[in-house]
Amino acid sequence: MFPENTPQVPTQRAIEVHYPTPYPPNVTASAPLVPVQPGAVPAVASIVLPDGRVVTGYAINPTQPEPVTAKPLVSRTAVNIALGGIGFGAVCGGLVLLTTFIAALAALVQQLIILAAVIFGGYIAIQVLTATNQRGATTVNIRKAVIKRNHFHG
Repeated sequence: MFPENTPQVPTQRAIEVHYPTPYPPNVTASAPLVPVQPGAVPAVASIVLPDGRVVTGYAINPTQPEPVTAKPLVSRTAVNIALGGIGFGAVCGGLVLLTTFIAALAALVQQLIILAAVIFGGYIAIQVLTATNQRGATTVNIRKAVIKRNHFHG
């Protein structure tokens, strides 16, 4: 504790002991206290310390720690990851159904276009085929046209 090269010897200091000062009891005019006997007298325990002193007192039951809550079998993070995977799978399934719906809609539009073309083509064909049988249609006299053509060129 002290350096070895110091010529001074450590001096002893006086130890000052402080004792607590008791407070005087607070005397009030209240009802007298009636002693009540406990149901059972607790056991008194004595302990001998290593230096030979004996300590006597009542045994105090140790406090029980709070029971540890049981950990779940699966961690919360694993549950969240699994739920995210399920949600992702549901979204992918929905996207597959969406693409199927879009393909079916495209096929329907294609068939409607083909049906319109067939109906329109049939209408044009009917107009062309019935035009020669109708009266009031424009007719060309080929003989006069040929003559006019020969006369015009000739």
